[in-house]
Amino acid sequence: MLRHRIDVSEAVSTPRGKLVWSTPKSHASRSVPFPNFLTTSIVKRCEGRKRDDLVFVGPDGGVMRSGNFRRRQFATAVATCRESDAEFPELSIHDLRHTAASLAISAGANVKAVQRMLGHASAAMTLDVYADLFDDDLESVATALDVRAGRCGCGQSVGKGMTPRLDVQSRENKTPGLPGVLLVAPTGIDPVTFRFSVERSTN
Repeated sequence: MLRHRIDVSEAVSTPRGKLVWSTPKSHASRSVPFPNFLTTSIVKRCEGRKRDDLVFVGPDGGVMRSGNFRRRQFATAVATCRESDAEFPELSIHDLRHTAASLAISAGANVKAVQRMLGHASAAMTLDVYADLFDDDLESVATALDVRAGRCGCGQSVGKGMTPRLDVQSRENKTPGLPGVLLVAPTGIDPVTFRFSVERSTN
């Protein structure tokens, strides 16, 4: 709960109606972040349960079987939405996975974070599937650079007698060398890289 993270390390399937526990698809665990507004609902689900108990269960209190859930709950929910909104699309449970990835990318998650969330074998696989979304994100990067440049006066000609000074700063140290470049942690979900932000030198 403190990390707002769901770690998925096991999966269950039901071949011929028998429960079989194994690793997730492609044998890759997932680390799925969840937003704060879901915390209260998840906490209620966990109340009174032991550490190894299931959080989401079937009507009998046992394993929630995907086939039953799909027919009884998910299909009914989609049908209800389509009745109230004619433009609501037909959805599969797998479509929700794509929606989660799209929302994460829109929120600023980098490709490595999305890879871990989806359990893809490599970042290249994530880019193959969601390349178009990351391409759109590049436009927002260019816009952000323009905004930052406007704030610090970058792009203006250096006047006679003026000497530009470059500072590279990290969280803990500051090393002269490059003009107006600040190394800062990125925004978004589960950042694993750094981004560069241009700042104006006061000297």
